[in-house]
Amino acid sequence: MNVLVTGHHGYIGSITVPVLRAAGHDVTGLDSLLYEGCDLYDGEPVPSSLQADVRDVEPRQLEGFDAVVHLAALSNDPLGDLDRELTMAINYESTIRVARAARDSGVRRFVFASSCSMYGAADSGEAVDESAPLSPLTAYAESKVRSEEALADLASADFAPVFMRNATAYGASPRLRLDIVLNNLVGWALTTGAVRILSDGTPWRPLVHVEDIARATLAILEAPEDEIRGQAYNVGRDEENYQVRELADIVHRTVGDCTVELGGSNDPDPRSYRVDFRKFATAFPDAGLDWTAERGAKELLDAYRAAGMTFEDFDGHRFTRLKHLRERVGRGELDEELRPA
Repeated sequence: MNVLVTGHHGYIGSITVPVLRAAGHDVTGLDSLLYEGCDLYDGEPVPSSLQADVRDVEPRQLEGFDAVVHLAALSNDPLGDLDRELTMAINYESTIRVARAARDSGVRRFVFASSCSMYGAADSGEAVDESAPLSPLTAYAESKVRSEEALADLASADFAPVFMRNATAYGASPRLRLDIVLNNLVGWALTTGAVRILSDGTPWRPLVHVEDIARATLAILEAPEDEIRGQAYNVGRDEENYQVRELADIVHRTVGDCTVELGGSNDPDPRSYRVDFRKFATAFPDAGLDWTAERGAKELLDAYRAAGMTFEDFDGHRFTRLKHLRERVGRGELDEELRPA
């Protein structure tokens, strides 16, 4: 299969592309390279890639592809809070632009990286499945909800969009992110000697390793179109729902010589939800999702140590998306719309 991966240079993309290529697919990347140089270690080179902004994609650029894996986005809640309208332009309007360009170019399959964050706050305490009401609490989550709704309207016999509602990602990647919970907690512990929680520790978070996201992407790409067309799948494992304080305990055990500290006001985080992943597990029993937070914390610790991570690295702009974009805007490399200045 000839596959285009948008955001191939990002945290998830730099893990997903090698997985797809190892399975025998021809992969081309498309990325604006906003985070060029933000590397923890060298990743696998992508033989074919396009430097382009998803806001500018034209149908001619997508000709000849069988599938698009759309990862490119402003990638979390703090980035979404940077500018709500910009978030909608990149995460929602550009998603539909790329999807329409794909459809008009004869691409048959569109795999959209959505998010479990669209569930917002699940008051009942029960794990939510794909039929649960969507209650986005942030611009980022809202952009994913609106994208899914618009993509569903594009579905046809010749075009099969599918929605991967990924749990909160974690794990080592060439393009590391430290603005996601487990990656952040391990970094705090290693570089400061403290596992620092910025809430009261009670919120629930479903986690999924970045490699498991890549394996799930591969499984969905290779599934029959009629089985996945218009479907939403929560991507993760039932066993990987954690309260934040449980994650802190895992990191404490993994790193060893550190303490656990509550930061901020100790108020509960309103974003709290447990997720039911049985639909994906039933549909794709051989996908091979097998990472645990404990194993992931050890992987992260080893990767940080191998890279010689210091507190200056941890606290700097290189591995935190919002800080890095503000740094580039401040240097005059990007304008306020995150385009080259």
